[in-house]
Amino acid sequence: MSDRGATIGTIANVRIAGAGRELLVDEGPFDVFLDSGVIADIAPAGAVRRVGEVLDANGTWMIPGLWDHHVHVVQWALMAQRQALGHAASAEEAARIMSSAPILADGRRVGTGFRDALWPDSLTLEALDSATGAVPTYLINADVHSVWLNSAALRREGFTAEDDGILREEPAFEISRRLNAVDPAIGDRLVAQMAQAAAARGIVGLVDLDMAWNEEAWARRVNAGFDVMKVEFGIYPEFLDRALAEGLRTGDVARGAASDLARVGSLKVITDGSLGTRTAACSHSYPGDPHNHGLLTVDPSTLIELMTRATGSGLSCAIHAIGDVANSHALDAFAVTGAWGTIEHAQLVAHADIPRFGRLGVGASVQPEHAIDDRDMTDSIWADQTALPYPLRSLADTGANLLFGSDAPVSPLDPWAAIAGAVFRTRDGRTPWRLEQGVDAATAVAASTYGGSAHGARIEVGAPADLALVEHDPLAADEGQLRSMQVSATLLSSRVTHSGG
Repeated sequence: MSDRGATIGTIANVRIAGAGRELLVDEGPFDVFLDSGVIADIAPAGAVRRVGEVLDANGTWMIPGLWDHHVHVVQWALMAQRQALGHAASAEEAARIMSSAPILADGRRVGTGFRDALWPDSLTLEALDSATGAVPTYLINADVHSVWLNSAALRREGFTAEDDGILREEPAFEISRRLNAVDPAIGDRLVAQMAQAAAARGIVGLVDLDMAWNEEAWARRVNAGFDVMKVEFGIYPEFLDRALAEGLRTGDVARGAASDLARVGSLKVITDGSLGTRTAACSHSYPGDPHNHGLLTVDPSTLIELMTRATGSGLSCAIHAIGDVANSHALDAFAVTGAWGTIEHAQLVAHADIPRFGRLGVGASVQPEHAIDDRDMTDSIWADQTALPYPLRSLADTGANLLFGSDAPVSPLDPWAAIAGAVFRTRDGRTPWRLEQGVDAATAVAASTYGGSAHGARIEVGAPADLALVEHDPLAADEGQLRSMQVSATLLSSRVTHSGG
C-alpha cells in the first residue's frame, strides 16, 4: 500500500462500485489510470502497461470519495477534549459524570452529547450545583440547541437562567461560540487530527458550518499544510454584510490560501430550534405543553430579505429547518427569492411540501443517523404531528437531491453510519424504524458524494481522482458491513491522504 502523500499513477487490481460500474463489461478486476488529478483510463487488469506509482488494490472496491455535507468542524474537533455524555440515562447520572470530568486548561469542565428529552428526572440548577460545586461546568445537549450550566458557569459567562440552569437557542449558541474560541494553535491541531480520522473513513470533502468567520481560519490551516480534504465553509447572517462588502461568492477560493482546497460555501440561516430541545417549529403542539409549537428564530420576512441579498450577490443558501412549519417557510423563501442551495435537516416535512424540494431544485441536506438517534423521541414528542418525520424515500422519489451528512458533533463524522442508517433504518439490532422511508444503497452512496443523490460523483474517464478503496461492495453490503467498512486508501486528486486499515 502506498504511503500517505504519494501521487498515484495506477490503481491496480481494483473492482468498481458506485456510479460508472454500469458502463463496464464485467466485474473486473481493473487497472485505473490517473493523470493530473483525474481518471485518465480504465482497463482490464494487466491489459495496459502500468504507469507512475502503482497502488495495488488487491481486489478491493473503488468508490468515489465521500463528502459530509454538514459539519461543525471546530466543535467536532474539540470533542476530543470534552466529556462524553451520550450514555447518561438521567439528569442525576449526567451531573455525577461531570463531577469527576477533567478540568480543562481554561478552568472549565465541558461535557457534550446528552439527550434529556426522555429522561425520568428533570434538569435543575440545584442538582447540577450540588454535583459540580465551584468549577464552571457546561453540559451541551446532543442537538447543540441547549446547554445546561451550573451557577459558577452562569456567573463566569454573565448569564442568568431559570431554575433548570438551561440556556436555549441563541444564548446556547453564544456559549458554544465562546467554548469553541480556543487558541488557534490548539484548535488547528485538533482539526488536523479530525480530518485525518475522516480521511480514514473515505472522506475527501466536507461542508464546514462553524458559527464563525471561517475564511481566515481555513486560509490559515491550508497555509500551515492542511491538505487532507476539500472544504466549503458557511457564512452566518452576522457576517453577511462583511461577506457582501468583500465580494465573497459561492465557489470562490478562500482568499490568502496557498491552494484551492478551501472555498466559500453558503449563507447559513438557522430558522427554528430542534426536536431534542422541543423548539423545532411545528404545526402541532408538544405533548403536555399546548402553547408550545416550537420557535421560529428568524421570521419569514427577515429570511426572505437575507436570502434575497445573498442570492443577488452570488451566495447560495443553506437554511436550517427542522419542524414542518420551518420547512414550509424555507421553501416559500426559496420560491420567492429564486435562491439556490439546501434546506438543512428537513426532519419533519408536511406531505404537501415533499415534492416542492424537487420542483424548486432545493437540495435536502439530511443526516440519516439522526433518524436512528431520535426514533424514540420522534415516536413520543412528535406522536401527534401529521407531517412526515425523516422522509428520505419520499423526498428522493419526488425528485429531491439528497445530500448526506452527520451534523457532527450531533452524530459522529462517519459516512458509513449515514449510509447504513439511510438504507437499513436501524442500529444495534433493533427493529428497523419506518423502513418505508429507507433508500437503496446506490442512492445512499451517491448522496454521500459531492453532487448528492441526483448528481453524484462517478467512476469514469475524466472524473476527479477523489477516490476511496473499501473492503466490501457497498451496493451489496449488509448493515454490519457498512458500519464497520474498512477503508484501505483514500485519494484526493490522485494523492494518498489515507493509507492502511
